[in-house]
Amino acid sequence: MEPDEDLDPHTDDLPLRANTNHILVRHYVLDLTVHFDRQIISGSVVLFLEPCSGSGTTAEDDAGAGAGTIEAGVSRGAFVCRSRGVDEAEDGTKGLGETPTRKENKFGARERDAPESQALPGSGSAQTAAETENIQSSHSWEITSDGDFTLSLDCCDLDVTKVEEVDVTPASATSGLQPEVASEWSGVSSVNPQAAFIQSLISMPSSRWRQKQQLFSLCSRALGAQDGGLLHFRRDRWSLQVRKKGVPSPQEFPRALRICYETRPAGGSVRWTKDQDDRVCVYTAGSPINNRALFPCQEPPVAMSTWQATVRAPSECVVLTSGEEPAVPIEDGDTRSLIWHCYVTMPMPASTFTLAVGHWRQVAAENPPALERDERDCGEAAKLCAGPGEWAPADLMSGLGSSISEVVKGPPLKTGSGHQTARSDSASRGSSLEDEGLFSVTDYSGMADDGISCSHGDYPCRFTEQSARSQRVIPHRVFGPVGLLQKAQVGVLKLLPRCLAAAHTVLGVHPFPRLDVLIVPAGFSSLGMASPHIIFLSQSVLCAGSLGSGENGLSLCGSRICHEIAHSWFGLVIGARDWTEEWISEGFATYLEDIIWAQAQQLSLQETAEQSDLKALLRWRRLSDELKNSEEALQILRPNMENTGRASESGSSTVKHALNPDKTFMQVHYLKGYFLLRFLASQVGEKQFIDFFRVFVKKYHGQLILSQDFLRMLLITFPDIERKGLTLSAVYADWLDRPGIPKWLYERSAVWSQTRLVEEVKAEVVKWILLSQSHQGKGRKRKRTEPKVNYKEVTSEQLVMLLELLLEEEELSGATLRALQRTYNLQNQDAEVKHRWCELVVRHAYTRAYGDVETFLVHHQAMGVYLYGELMVQEDPEQQALARRCLSLVREEIDQSARRVVEKMVL
Repeated sequence: MEPDEDLDPHTDDLPLRANTNHILVRHYVLDLTVHFDRQIISGSVVLFLEPCSGSGTTAEDDAGAGAGTIEAGVSRGAFVCRSRGVDEAEDGTKGLGETPTRKENKFGARERDAPESQALPGSGSAQTAAETENIQSSHSWEITSDGDFTLSLDCCDLDVTKVEEVDVTPASATSGLQPEVASEWSGVSSVNPQAAFIQSLISMPSSRWRQKQQLFSLCSRALGAQDGGLLHFRRDRWSLQVRKKGVPSPQEFPRALRICYETRPAGGSVRWTKDQDDRVCVYTAGSPINNRALFPCQEPPVAMSTWQATVRAPSECVVLTSGEEPAVPIEDGDTRSLIWHCYVTMPMPASTFTLAVGHWRQVAAENPPALERDERDCGEAAKLCAGPGEWAPADLMSGLGSSISEVVKGPPLKTGSGHQTARSDSASRGSSLEDEGLFSVTDYSGMADDGISCSHGDYPCRFTEQSARSQRVIPHRVFGPVGLLQKAQVGVLKLLPRCLAAAHTVLGVHPFPRLDVLIVPAGFSSLGMASPHIIFLSQSVLCAGSLGSGENGLSLCGSRICHEIAHSWFGLVIGARDWTEEWISEGFATYLEDIIWAQAQQLSLQETAEQSDLKALLRWRRLSDELKNSEEALQILRPNMENTGRASESGSSTVKHALNPDKTFMQVHYLKGYFLLRFLASQVGEKQFIDFFRVFVKKYHGQLILSQDFLRMLLITFPDIERKGLTLSAVYADWLDRPGIPKWLYERSAVWSQTRLVEEVKAEVVKWILLSQSHQGKGRKRKRTEPKVNYKEVTSEQLVMLLELLLEEEELSGATLRALQRTYNLQNQDAEVKHRWCELVVRHAYTRAYGDVETFLVHHQAMGVYLYGELMVQEDPEQQALARRCLSLVREEIDQSARRVVEKMVL
């Protein structure tokens, strides 16, 4: 069985080759070693497989959630998770820590034959060297036939050396579980005891999650099968295909196989670079191809799986992952490496696996003195503390009404979540949220917790735990390079408890038991990226200038943190079943970031509404500009329309436009999705809408959804809006399946333009225009007296709006720009303000501030692509030289996609 031949994508579509309707990976065991000298990751992955019954499973059958890695700041393919008690965490580390070092192996997994793969010879003179490099196979691939079943995995930029069947017989005998297996799977075990044993592992209840993890680990270290253990494989540009000769069906295919491989330095899934301290590091980049260049996997969102990983890295490095527990390193025998173990117990897409290895240091907590700790080099520490975490009593909740109760109730499910005790040990830092006055001003908790059952498959679920419901702030840590620790402490670490508590107030139970935040290198491609248990943040969101700039200086950092935290609910624990529906992740997170950030700031209802309307106007202006300058095909939120969520017979599909370079820098899924949610909120009322969000999360957490799942539940819950003409087909036609801007948005933008905060900005703009006109001189040479003007203090968002309105002016004098810079201390504002300032500098050729432009392009690389274009389009030799100089300074560290776009403009 070959992969579907009719799936050859257009040049900008991303193929998903995994045949998930035939067979599914249910668990991955990764054994990885990081080599900074060669810029590769070597190792193996063991796949535990389950054939699909009948014609294959559907997305509704799968337990788990998320649809890939979430990235904010640029548009990416859209895309979980239990805490342990203290004693359990120690026991779990011990149990999983039996993974052998290089010097020992419990089952003596031997080095078999030398690597038996080869590159296929070129098929003719037309085949390029690049094409040949992307084709690889075992010597024996040609002896297999099309009648043999083919396991297809998503894979690229990997050098595979061996694929073998794993003999789990010793593990099954050691486990003592075989009698149970035989009784539960007698029909299978009589034919294939190994298949029956692995099926029993996959099917073990979540109450036995620890034993399940240990048995997977045990099996992964077993030898390859003695007779016919080496499997036949072929790798092309986008996939790895595996066969066993004479095996015609997925039911007879091996249930456990090991793939040995190495990544490539230029592989698209990981980024090798240097941090802000000029020290080497590597991290998963959240690229459109997700993790297929890190390990062979099944990329379609419906391929839900658990995983565990062992990562070997130099002893001076810290390893951060998306695992459920903070990894505690152990020494790797007599080598200079440390071994880090991590795992998850909730099924999730392979694309959510996240890894960062570098010379990071943990940001020290501030007061109280009794809990103060010095900054430490975590790479040399034997243990890592769990990080800060505060708890407060749960709010009392009132019901939303019978309509929602009926929608949410589902079949009762027994979930084994007995290990979900809240962490309350001495690692928790800081005073309580009550003492800090961080309880919310607006109480969104209008939903009853009783009577709502989980609808997902069996896994340890936090939503069933009373202790998780009352845990407003989960344990959290912040890491970064030494040079940014102070800014990260004042900004990120200070804001995290407030943002986490606010998110809990708005959305309820935190889906994940802990959170790490890493300040990533300057070349990171966006402002932030959320994965289970870990968030990557760009240095661009850190507070700018003086550390005493107050709450206003933290606005960008706070709102970005809230955006990424919101992805825990929308994008991760609830994921899009079709990757093209990115708005389900990004539109929801953009909408929720404003509400969560307002909660964190303790704004009044009026202040919240005014801030929200100002941000809506700024986003409207951005979306309007984007849609004027982009192709219509990229403006559609549901590009597959009625075919959304469908795949081929095998499960293979393509992600439309995922590789289009223009899409990389578009915000339409963020902004148009955000405005759709604002429109829906206007129809039912904002508080009722947020209450509905909480109920929706209760029903759909741990699952994958399509747009219609959310919209149908909304229409059932609020039947009056459908009677008024708001139907599912109307939302499709106006918002999801059509390019351009809906009529409601045009009308509403006019209202936002007349709000108080905007009117204040307009008044300030008039003052600056008059000042510029007074400087123009009109031919008179006598020196002018600087007019006395009182400028109103404005917020960061107001300052962005002010600069955007000034950008519409044809002329602004150099003296005006100098006064503008001095009045608002622009060099010490956040990156959004600095970006608009740099645009003004370029537009009016204000040479005295070219240094600000260079600083911006070097330190805010993800935000600077547009500025390169502005520097070149002016056809000013000095500006063009500035663009080339900046590119030369960042060429080695800037994101590859951004570099290609910039090089096209500049060179």
